[in-house]
Amino acid sequence: MKAFVVNRYGKKEKLQLTSVTEPTVGRKDVLVQIFATGVNLLDSKIRDGEFKIFLPYKPSFTLGHDVAGVVVKIGSDVKQFKVGDEVYARPSDHRIGTFAEFISMNESDVALKPKNLTMEEAASIPLVGLTAWQALVEKANLKKGQKVFIQAGSGGVGTFAIQLAKHLGATVATTTSTANIDLVKSLGADIVIDYKKEDFETKLKDYDVVLNSQDSKTLEKSLRVLKTGGKLISISGPPDPAFAQEIKANWFLKFIIKFLSSSVRKKAKQLNVNFSFLFMRANGYQLTEITNLIDSGIIRPVVDKVFSFEQTNEAMAYVETGRAKGKVVIKVK
Repeated sequence: MKAFVVNRYGKKEKLQLTSVTEPTVGRKDVLVQIFATGVNLLDSKIRDGEFKIFLPYKPSFTLGHDVAGVVVKIGSDVKQFKVGDEVYARPSDHRIGTFAEFISMNESDVALKPKNLTMEEAASIPLVGLTAWQALVEKANLKKGQKVFIQAGSGGVGTFAIQLAKHLGATVATTTSTANIDLVKSLGADIVIDYKKEDFETKLKDYDVVLNSQDSKTLEKSLRVLKTGGKLISISGPPDPAFAQEIKANWFLKFIIKFLSSSVRKKAKQLNVNFSFLFMRANGYQLTEITNLIDSGIIRPVVDKVFSFEQTNEAMAYVETGRAKGKVVIKVK
């Protein structure tokens, strides 16, 4: 089959289109023919080698973290899916590889595709949807009447998280550029701050939750807009000791991770607020919950551009500009 692979780590490295062996199907696996895949900054960071300390993929490997397609083969113990099912997923770490024609995944990572979405729309959802769900529902336990600040509201995670937070009954503040103010308001944002003209720290206070996706300077300012006991959940780092525990890191990696987050954890403690890092994980059950919200019309996908399979490197370059509204998708089939 054809696939775009990372031959070696590096910021200037291009993915190579090549022929690779079709993946094998284990007892609990489904083989999916890929119709569309989403592009995420995570793909660029993995290609650049930023995460190889705890995700040590050995080149050459196929990149890609979002998939929508059709089940073409199932393992002997698969219970939830049958050949012909339209599905979508974020494959688990160490089994990524959606920039390809086929992928094999454990059935527990997969969900039936929302009925009213195209393959391209469905492929835009898994990684950002699960990130927002795990941040706002699982970690923050966001409740009706609470206030949440979601950074970068017009981005992939932001466009999904705003809609989810509104569904949960929260008041939503977000940052975006002038050009995207109408978009984030249409998704449900109550307070919109044009980051080119205003400083969110002077506008926001006593927030229950912050979803941080920006740099360390923004993270530090975000800690100060929280109320006492408030929670900041960061998807852009730095990783914390709980994450080290989660990935069963060795003692040396635990030490490095503890050191990387020591400054922000100290600042959070001084302000009497909570800091935690989220590196989202595959979860077919949560994705099924998300499917229900989409089928009910509560959440809609926001897709900026669709590229052809041959344009995978161009799609990655476009995502890296940081200008995409919502998600960028590659049509594979």
